[in-house]
Amino acid sequence: MRTKRIFGIFITASTLVSLTACSVSTTPGGSDSSGKKAASDGLSIGFSQATQQSPFYVQLRTGAEQAAEKAGAKLSFADAGDDVTKQNNDIQDLITRGVDVLLVNPVDPKGVKAGLAAAKAAGVPVVTVDRPVPSGAVAHVGRDNKEMGRLVGAEVVKALGAKGGKVIEIKGDAGGAVARDRSAGFHEAVAANSKIKIVSGPYCDYIRAKAVTAMQDLVQTNPDVKAVYAHNDDMALGALQVLKENNRTDVKVAGVDGLMEAVKSIAADGPYIATALNDPISLGATAVRTALDAEKGKKVSAEVDAGTGLIDTGNAATYSGSTTFALADKK
Repeated sequence: MRTKRIFGIFITASTLVSLTACSVSTTPGGSDSSGKKAASDGLSIGFSQATQQSPFYVQLRTGAEQAAEKAGAKLSFADAGDDVTKQNNDIQDLITRGVDVLLVNPVDPKGVKAGLAAAKAAGVPVVTVDRPVPSGAVAHVGRDNKEMGRLVGAEVVKALGAKGGKVIEIKGDAGGAVARDRSAGFHEAVAANSKIKIVSGPYCDYIRAKAVTAMQDLVQTNPDVKAVYAHNDDMALGALQVLKENNRTDVKVAGVDGLMEAVKSIAADGPYIATALNDPISLGATAVRTALDAEKGKKVSAEVDAGTGLIDTGNAATYSGSTTFALADKK
C-alpha cells in the first residue's frame, strides 16, 4: 500500500466547520478512533456519492459495498445530498481519513474540481462512476447513456408507428452528462420519423415526486400527447401514475435504468413499453474493482463501459425478479 501525504488544502474556517459535520459511514473493519488504519487492514476506498434520493444510487452504493467486502477492502461512504460544496468537503474529509483510492459520483462534474485537486495533491487516485468529469480522474466507470437513449427511442418510434405524435421528454439533471446523452440518443432515434414532435419537459433530477408534479401540468397542457420518455424509470413511473389518474392509458411510457417496477410493468404489456439495462449493483462492483486496480498501479482503461441492452415486451419476463433493478447477468 503506498504512503500518501495527508493534508488539508484551501480549507477556510467555514470549510473546517462543515468538515466536522460530514457524515461518513464505514463498512466493517474500519479505522480506529484516531482515523488511522491498522497495519493488518486491507486497502481503504472512499466513496463520495452525489445523492441517495434515487433507488439507482442506493443500489449503486450497495454494489460497491458488496464488492469491497468481497475484496477484503474497507469502504468509507459519504452522501453529498446533491450539494456540490458538501461533496468537495466530503472528499477532503475522506482524504484526511487516509483512504487509498477514491470513487466519486459527482453532483456537478465541473463543480467537484476542488475535491479532485485535493485528491491529486494528496496522491490519491480517483475513479468516477456513472457521471464523468472533464479531467482529474484516472478512469471513469459507466455505461453508454447515448446508446440507452437510442435503444429506447427506437422502441418508441416502433410503438407510435408511421403516424408519430407528440412525445413529452422529462429530463434528469441540468448540465449533467448522463441527462445530456440520454436526451441526445433519444432525439437521434426519433429523428427517423419526422411526424414525431418532442415537447421538452423540466429537469426533475431523476426523482419520482418531482416528475409527478411536472406531469400533472404537462398532461393538461399537452392533451394530444402520445408518449412520455423520461431519463430514468423512477421519473417515468411518476409520469405513468399521473397518466393513470387522468385515465390516459393510451399514452406510451418509456424510461431508462431497468428498475424492476418498470420491468414488471413492461412484462404485463401495459402502457410502459421499454427501458434500458443499467444494473447499479454490477456498476458499483465494476467501479470498486477498477479503483483497486488503479491503486495497485495496474493499467486501467480511461473509459470502462459496463454495457447495456434494451428491455421490452419481448424479453421483460426474462429480467423480472425480486431485485430492485434488472440484473446485467440475465442479458
